[in-house]
Amino acid sequence: MNSSLPYSADLPDDPEMHRTIADAPLALVIEDTPPLGSLYERYLRRMGYQVQWVATGSHGLEVLESDRPDLVLLDLQLPDMHGYDILQKMKTGGHSCPCVVITAHGSADSALKSMRLGAADFLEKPFTAERLRVTVDNVMDKRRLHDEVQIIRQQIERDGYAGFVGRSLPMQVVYRIIDSAATSRASVFITGESGTGKELCAQAIHERSERSSKPFVAINCGAIPRELFESEIFGHMKGAFSGAHSDRQGAAERANGGTLFLDEIGEMDLDLQVKLLRFIQTGVFQRVGGTKDIRVNVRFVCATNQDPQMQVADKQFREDLYYRLNVIPIRMPALRDRERDILDIAEAFLARLSREEGRTFTGFDADVQSTLLNYDWPGNVRQLHNVVHNIVLLNDGEVVTRDMLPDPLGLTGAQAEGGATPRPRPRAVTRSASPGLAIEPLWLVEKRAIEAAIEQCDDNVPVAAAHLGVSASTVYRKLKAWEASS
Repeated sequence: MNSSLPYSADLPDDPEMHRTIADAPLALVIEDTPPLGSLYERYLRRMGYQVQWVATGSHGLEVLESDRPDLVLLDLQLPDMHGYDILQKMKTGGHSCPCVVITAHGSADSALKSMRLGAADFLEKPFTAERLRVTVDNVMDKRRLHDEVQIIRQQIERDGYAGFVGRSLPMQVVYRIIDSAATSRASVFITGESGTGKELCAQAIHERSERSSKPFVAINCGAIPRELFESEIFGHMKGAFSGAHSDRQGAAERANGGTLFLDEIGEMDLDLQVKLLRFIQTGVFQRVGGTKDIRVNVRFVCATNQDPQMQVADKQFREDLYYRLNVIPIRMPALRDRERDILDIAEAFLARLSREEGRTFTGFDADVQSTLLNYDWPGNVRQLHNVVHNIVLLNDGEVVTRDMLPDPLGLTGAQAEGGATPRPRPRAVTRSASPGLAIEPLWLVEKRAIEAAIEQCDDNVPVAAAHLGVSASTVYRKLKAWEASS
């Protein structure tokens, strides 16, 4: 038997080559010569493929649209069109399945042009049965590898996630933890500087959990007066205190079945921490002024911009409460540690705010981009949003230029070595328009606070930074910038 396919229809029937998978991949054969088309069909079936054989290019295009095959075996010489036309339509029509073209002997130019048009490989007549098998297996393995890489990239190299914008490595870590935490019922403890997106993180966990159809209730522990805090969480009964004119549900009741987010939990009074711990342990509480036990099912997510371990060491935060809440820790990175994300976030803010405010901005010039990247963003993403909003509200045009930047980015300062943050040179205390009022620049207040903290901590910068609620690298960067601008 001649093993060259174009001259033989006799193929060995090897039972091991048959597959009985119900969802076997579909191969489309476009070949106008019946003996060859039948031969290709038989062999592909023995490789485990479902096969659709057609004799014209137009019929092949119809099958491409209707059946979305996993593989195409294409003869270039067809009665109604050239195979190049089909390759071109596959390319422009979004058909990503691999295509193996069949060319005449000696037509190397045809093969090269086919590859440029998107063919995965080619077979030159006459070819052996083994060559067909190897070629098909190779292109399909390559396609599977490509698909797997795309899936992995989507999982670990996401440009954004759940309202976040960012593809930096620190944010990829956050995305993965959120994915894992969302499927759990364990408490989550989010830490990070102010403005890093801790509440957005909490919302992402809730929205991806089985509780997403239930309420997400957020309480800012730092914004509630101490005497009202217990009522805000647990509710109260009519007459429980002055001003309690009716029964009222607290956050815990409103969040039943969902998520209770306690923001800035480090500001909570120690006495209330005891009651919160008891509630976490039992799921039971009483309204202020009430005697009836109320049982709810809530998931706890909390956040703080302070160092909770330092607060535990200073007896400002109960150790047992901390370990009860800190089952899944998430650290939100500072914006300065997400350098590759800064411009992406700024451009996203610019596009949205320009649309909302009726402006025509489309981007930032190179000088502004450099300024945004070199600034250390003590207020993080929240500060970046405010800066872009200021630009959009007070200016108009297509490109943001340096003269549009608000202070402190717009101030002219010395550029520290190594790309440190530009800072304004120390200036005398400025006076407001109102006589008798002396107002210090914010950078000077910050400088004095940091220097005082370092002095109180015996020049130990990491300890001072922990007490200030910022990272040691932030303090070192500021000290270097101030030294360079003095």
